[in-house]
Amino acid sequence: MSDDDEIKSSENDWYRQRLGGLMFCVMTAFAMLIIRLFHLQNVQGEEFRQRAEYNYIRIQSVDAPRGLIFDRNRKVLADNRPSLDLAIVLKDAKPVDETIGKLSEYANISLEELIAKVNANRGVPAYKSVLLKADINMDMLAAVEVHKFDLPGISVNISSRRQYPEKESMAHVIGYVGEVNSQELNEEREDEYEYRVGDYIGKIGIEKSQEEFLRGTRGGRQVEVDAKGRVVRVLKTVEGKPGHNVYLTIDDELQKKAESLISATTGAMVVLDYSNGEVLAMASNPSFDLNPFITGLSRDAWNKLISNPARPLENKAIQAEYPPASTYKIITAMAALEEGVANERTGVSCPGYYHFKDHTYRCWNKFGHGPVNVFSAMAQSCDVFFYHTGQKLGVDRIAKYAKAAGLGSRTGIELDHEGGGLIPTSEWKKRRMGVSWRAGETISVAIGQGYNLTTPLQMAMVTASIANGGIVYRPTIIKKIETAEGYVVHEAAPEEKGRLPISPKTLEIVRKGLKQVVNSPSGTAYKIRLAQIEICGKTGTAQIVSNPKDDDPKRKVAAHLRSHAWFVGYSSSEKYPIAVSVIVEHGEHGSDAAAPLVRNMIRYYYESEVGHQE
Repeated sequence: MSDDDEIKSSENDWYRQRLGGLMFCVMTAFAMLIIRLFHLQNVQGEEFRQRAEYNYIRIQSVDAPRGLIFDRNRKVLADNRPSLDLAIVLKDAKPVDETIGKLSEYANISLEELIAKVNANRGVPAYKSVLLKADINMDMLAAVEVHKFDLPGISVNISSRRQYPEKESMAHVIGYVGEVNSQELNEEREDEYEYRVGDYIGKIGIEKSQEEFLRGTRGGRQVEVDAKGRVVRVLKTVEGKPGHNVYLTIDDELQKKAESLISATTGAMVVLDYSNGEVLAMASNPSFDLNPFITGLSRDAWNKLISNPARPLENKAIQAEYPPASTYKIITAMAALEEGVANERTGVSCPGYYHFKDHTYRCWNKFGHGPVNVFSAMAQSCDVFFYHTGQKLGVDRIAKYAKAAGLGSRTGIELDHEGGGLIPTSEWKKRRMGVSWRAGETISVAIGQGYNLTTPLQMAMVTASIANGGIVYRPTIIKKIETAEGYVVHEAAPEEKGRLPISPKTLEIVRKGLKQVVNSPSGTAYKIRLAQIEICGKTGTAQIVSNPKDDDPKRKVAAHLRSHAWFVGYSSSEKYPIAVSVIVEHGEHGSDAAAPLVRNMIRYYYESEVGHQE
């Protein structure tokens, strides 16, 4: 064999050895892989199959505690408490019909109620938790826990639930929360906050108007669940950020007093600090318990509320609109004095009626008041004097002063569904009705009848502006807003809407007239005067039907057609800057039904303030 052949033979042997070694390694690796696959499939296969089939990683929402609501003295008005909520994940509850059927049987919950909840959430992703029943009792909890293996996809979660310790007190102001509805889900919001099915949202009152601050920011957690939707372990949690706390200008003690004063009536009372426009009390009667609204009011309970002729759901202080009656004579007097139609020496003789064209307008005193000037006309509420001055002024000049005082438009208070009232003008009637204003209509407007409509809050604002020297403050019911840690994010300051367009002399004459209403023996509210503090104010009787022509004292008027009773008043002492407005529906006479309530509130405020100073 030649040298070349030997070299080639050696190289072939080397390649064969290398190839054999490589093949051995490959075969060994394949053998190990086959053994490992066999082990995974036959030894550990069942375990991994169950993991793949039964365990899932999910993201769950964590609700943030809602901010609290306090009165001005830090008394809690709206709080949170733990709640046990029954929920279902449709993906895990299959077959759903069978599962909810068992749940209905075990927990003694109406099957129709459960089906309705499930059907209402058909559009929700199947892996999302759907609330079936909030705030379940311990018996329901026990039933679910005992039968949990028969109830796949059913869970009981702990959440924060709103509660209102005062129940009916301040119900119209505080408002309530309820589960978000489809319309609210689709609303566009400036802050782009996204509500989800099952979230709670403010429906009325402060709960609604301050929703942005109160709701907080939701958190979340990553959990591992099994095939029945049960949480196996929590992997990661991001806590929700609590909502801000809202402090009202309301004084709970004054509020309770206001509510007790009007408890036997249908009506409203508003108490203002006339030095800055803060609402110290806002009562509307009848009221309602807030707490049943949280988890859902029954149909019977709801029908009972909405069919009540006294309208308990209505905040009469800001939503109900009434003719201001003789309280409006404050406006007519201001206009007449400032426009030069009358002054403190102007005299009018009141025979008990006023003839204009072919109509006779009667004074409330059919015997007449005799000679009166602006002071005695206000004190005795003489209609004839204001018929005269109103007719000379005309409707548009009266409206100018009414609107400057804040009437005929919303005050801007931080509550929803506020009524704006109505102050008529000749242009308004032409636009609204297509006919011209008649001169005779001004006569009714001048004494607060006709088309005039105001709210108790608006009339309180007018009274406050007279008391404080002419500043028209925007009424406010929010004192401040703080984070849960106590950092102030908003603090209210007095906000001027404008000033009464009258001279100091005109203001002084009007104030003197209001003083005589209460403190002159001939004043319509003389019987409510107090020795310890001076009250000024104005009575009003708002007619629902016209006076009978026969003046028969035996004639009885149906209760629902009787006149509304008004009184607006204030303390003349700047040390006790309180202004009060009261309306008593169908109370007939302001001097009898409404004025004593204002006196009692001012006296209570005075005694409370004196007691606090001591």
